[in-house]
Amino acid sequence: MGYKFEIMTQEQAEEIAYNWHYNAEYSFYDMVADKEDLVEFLEAQKRGDSNFFVTKDKEAIGFYTFNEVANNTIDIGLGMRPDLTGNGNGLGFVQAGLDFAKSKYRPEKITLSVATFNQRAIKIYSEIGFDEVDTFIQETNGSRFEFMRMLYRC
Repeated sequence: MGYKFEIMTQEQAEEIAYNWHYNAEYSFYDMVADKEDLVEFLEAQKRGDSNFFVTKDKEAIGFYTFNEVANNTIDIGLGMRPDLTGNGNGLGFVQAGLDFAKSKYRPEKITLSVATFNQRAIKIYSEIGFDEVDTFIQETNGSRFEFMRMLYRC
């Protein structure tokens, strides 16, 4: 079986928010690290039908968020279950998300933003075909962080 995308339930959102904890510098991605993001992630009405829980062979793998940001452009956010990161699972997970986005939304472009310290994610995104657009500073998690905006042309 392949990857399966289903609209995220409240139970799944709470599981991710409260029980998925990343190691060392990657704890930056813990949902509880940013209260505003946490509230938005846990509020079903704000999640709407743009957040998807991803399984592979009935096992929880991660999640994706898809938001139309411009005509024919989808911005994605994603997270992989912490114990699966850094073990060679990222390429397949990201490719599955792109395939899903292309079939569901039919965009011309897909964008994402990634913290610049996250070189292992940037490497995967680059391998798949994302190009760096620019960098920007964003206030989040109680501080200021540099992010890279990346673009994929479908």
